Amino acid sequence: MQMSRNIIKKLIPVITSLGLVATAMAGCSSEKMPKGRTESTESTQPLSNLSYWKQMHPDAAAIMKSYGEITAIQEIENKTGVKIDYQHPAQGQAGEQFNLMMASKSLPDVVEYSWNNYPGGAQKAIKDGKIIPLNDYLDQAPNFKKLLDENPEWRRQASTDDGDLIGFPFIRPVRKLQTHSGPVIRKDWLDKLDLPIPRTIDEWYTVLKAFKEQDPNGNGKADEIPIMMGAGELAFTGAFGIPNGFYHEGNTVKYGPVQPEYKQYLEAMNRWYNEGLLDKDFAANDSKMYDAKITGNQVGAAVMAVGGGMGRFMDLMESKEPQFKLIATPYPTSQSGGKPIFGQMDNQIVGIFTAITESNKHIAETVKFFDYFYSEEGRMIMNFGKEGTSYTMVDGYPKYMDSVMNNPEGLPLAQSLKQHVLSADAGPFLQDVRYMEQYAARPEQQEALTVWAEPSNEKRMPPITIARENNSRYASIMNDIDTYKNEMIVKFIMGAESLDKFDEYVATMKSMGIDEAIQMQQSGLERYNNR
Repeated sequence: MQMSRNIIKKLIPVITSLGLVATAMAGCSSEKMPKGRTESTESTQPLSNLSYWKQMHPDAAAIMKSYGEITAIQEIENKTGVKIDYQHPAQGQAGEQFNLMMASKSLPDVVEYSWNNYPGGAQKAIKDGKIIPLNDYLDQAPNFKKLLDENPEWRRQASTDDGDLIGFPFIRPVRKLQTHSGPVIRKDWLDKLDLPIPRTIDEWYTVLKAFKEQDPNGNGKADEIPIMMGAGELAFTGAFGIPNGFYHEGNTVKYGPVQPEYKQYLEAMNRWYNEGLLDKDFAANDSKMYDAKITGNQVGAAVMAVGGGMGRFMDLMESKEPQFKLIATPYPTSQSGGKPIFGQMDNQIVGIFTAITESNKHIAETVKFFDYFYSEEGRMIMNFGKEGTSYTMVDGYPKYMDSVMNNPEGLPLAQSLKQHVLSADAGPFLQDVRYMEQYAARPEQQEALTVWAEPSNEKRMPPITIARENNSRYASIMNDIDTYKNEMIVKFIMGAESLDKFDEYVATMKSMGIDEAIQMQQSGLERYNNR
């Protein structure tokens, strides 16, 4: 009898789902016509198959051919009776293949993409009839609607300037999920030289100088690289009160690289470079060089991600250099006791939307299908997979099984997780912080997520869009400016160009149209604030 009750309990969501689909079919004829559609092409058949275009994460591409192999997706299919036919672009060709796909007449039922990167933005994609805004179908997605009603800022980030809902978003609801990278330093080197964790630019200089001169790796050679990072790194431009791009002060948009504070940043980096504190190859490092220098026990500090950086390097060095220890440092400030303003932080809505295309003949049913992903049951599946296969409940906590955390085939955790869940990737659901608590399991990683989330980020730009009529002009201006700026930053830091010419550099940027681009960003910010 107990077994029968359990079976019935497990079938309830399926029965409920099928009931919803049936209801959707019955209600199709009374639905309002969505924007961009001139006649009904919807089928009267229930949803059983769905074609889904989605870029594959490189870690997943290394171990599988299709996301249909993921435990969570198979469980979703079992629960709903809807089979997903994934279509993945070739690795490194997503943008090109997306554009080719958009040029064709027939699209997959849904396309997951950063739709604001569509030429002219998401609103243009709607105007072109490529995707269907969700506004008219929202009442049929109660779980998703509830999230938007309770979080108006999420709705604003998921909408166009005209108020159209672009699609089903990937949502990171808490700061620990929105922050994933920042400055790190070798704690074992600090301890060996009896140095405190640096917090200001001057303290960083003192620590890096000691790393350079006092042989903390103990090999008797002056081969230490005190810090390795790229030019214009936010972690250090932020110390001077500006980012390496657009920001706003009191809703007035500014551009960091033309501000006087940017010259102060460049002066500091030029000094660090001349004194051998900044990696001499900072402008030329590729991933192999980067890895070789860190695992070669040469690097004292860097800016890296919590999982693919801190966790990976501590794993790689565990047997080779047992004392190797990385810890996060606060985003530096210019003055002692100051609070960092800028740090890495994603928006809660990260900009990736699963959008329903004009080719979809089951729009209402598709809406109901994806609404399931935002239900409590759907959220558990997408974040933790199938209970008993990839996780178990321990005192109410979904704990990944040992076969996931310590993969018997030797897969690193990032790949092992991708066999089972989408929380390590992205998709139309709410990410769960309990995933991150286990993915970034080392105490140093958990501390990093707390430390890096300290900046207020009050001046960072929200996800604005450039007006459709300005899109080409804006892209042309910023393409030229980015190229010029990046070249000049490297020259200023390496001393190939004197910082006495900073004003000339700013004047050149103005002649290239930076003020016009700032005004386009300003208009975008005002439209965003009015959404």
